[in-house]
Amino acid sequence: MNTPSTPTTVVNPPNQSSPLSDWIYYMQQIHVSAIDMGLSRVLPVANHLGLIQSAKDDAYVFTVAGTNGKGSTTAVISEICQQAGYNTALYQSPHLIDFNERVRINGQPVGDQVLIEAFYEVEQARLACDLTLSFFEMTTLAAMLIFAQADCDVWVLEVGLGGRLDVVNIINPDLAVITNIGIDHVDWLGDTREKIGFEKAGILREGIPLIYGEPDMPQSVMDKIQQLGCPYYQVGKDYDFTEQDEVWQFSSASISMQLPKPKLSLINSNNAVAAVLASELTITPEHIKSGLQAVKLAGRFDAREIAQRQWLFDVAHNERGMTFLLSQFQPMWQQHKADHPAAELHIVFSMLADKDIDQVVELLVDSKLPIKTWHVAMIDHPRAAEVEQLIAVLQKNNQQNIVSYENLAIIGEKVIAATGTEDPILVCGSFHTIGEVLQPLI
Repeated sequence: MNTPSTPTTVVNPPNQSSPLSDWIYYMQQIHVSAIDMGLSRVLPVANHLGLIQSAKDDAYVFTVAGTNGKGSTTAVISEICQQAGYNTALYQSPHLIDFNERVRINGQPVGDQVLIEAFYEVEQARLACDLTLSFFEMTTLAAMLIFAQADCDVWVLEVGLGGRLDVVNIINPDLAVITNIGIDHVDWLGDTREKIGFEKAGILREGIPLIYGEPDMPQSVMDKIQQLGCPYYQVGKDYDFTEQDEVWQFSSASISMQLPKPKLSLINSNNAVAAVLASELTITPEHIKSGLQAVKLAGRFDAREIAQRQWLFDVAHNERGMTFLLSQFQPMWQQHKADHPAAELHIVFSMLADKDIDQVVELLVDSKLPIKTWHVAMIDHPRAAEVEQLIAVLQKNNQQNIVSYENLAIIGEKVIAATGTEDPILVCGSFHTIGEVLQPLI
């Protein structure tokens, strides 16, 4: 299911016999821009495919927006619903290695041919409507078509960007989650939490419940809640959690549960538990416990031993994400250093140019982690920051021990050669960074 970064050049539009890589390449070329927010082009194609009515009639839909934590939250919701016996669809983006990771049914990525058939149907509908769609729009419609054709009972949909104008928002949710609101994607969403909150609150519909996953809610979100008459449940007010040694406690006005710790963030797991309990689904404490024990998500505080080295992969790429990563990593590092006094920390780092690289680097430096070496290379993506930009930001923050490489694909083997078995390696900065480093190692 691997989709190479440089597939065979596509001369003509692909067909049902074409490889998945040709479809991926083709869909990246047919629209004028990679990001084109708005629903006016998407809705006619979705209606032509019968998607909106299908979701309305046949599925219970969770839609999850937020600046950070969407992946973990959707993963936990999905796993709990599977444990409860529901035929569960999960849509997430972006992927780390294989495109198929974005489209899952009952935890399993769908196969290449299933995707190809769906892409073909979406392409025919697009042509019939005489419209162009972006890559994300095409692929999201295809995922929805797959879920409808598989008669999934539950759809768990992760918003790609914002909420109000994101293609995921063509489907009316039965329950909405906003994990948190931070400053990110300012070119598209605005440069204040109020503006960004307005965009994310666009996933709400009249009367549906909202789970809001942080104590500080922008007024723009509250205005939308009141306008639509949505019941809402806010962390720290209507539900909360406390962490214990081996377990954690979820508490709300109606229930208190002692739960196993998952391999994902407790903050996001807490919001996911609140979401399934607020839904109309039949979810028991046992389903929740089983789901938390089973859930996993690559690239989110993802610890792995590879080539006798201890790696930690995390997709943190903005202020909130990096702050959260460091809050988890610092005690891990302190314990590791106590056990292995000679250990030295190496960081593999790269980011997209439209992210706040300065702020992310400042947080890493201000953490006072004793970083031995920064290993940097350019992401294989049109929006990637160039190596010179990355090095300039690091040097501005008084980081001197920097090694650059031709690409991220070769960094893994180079870092292995440059480290000892006791040296932890932190890989962070972007989904793309994680995917490009990890793929040659596994």
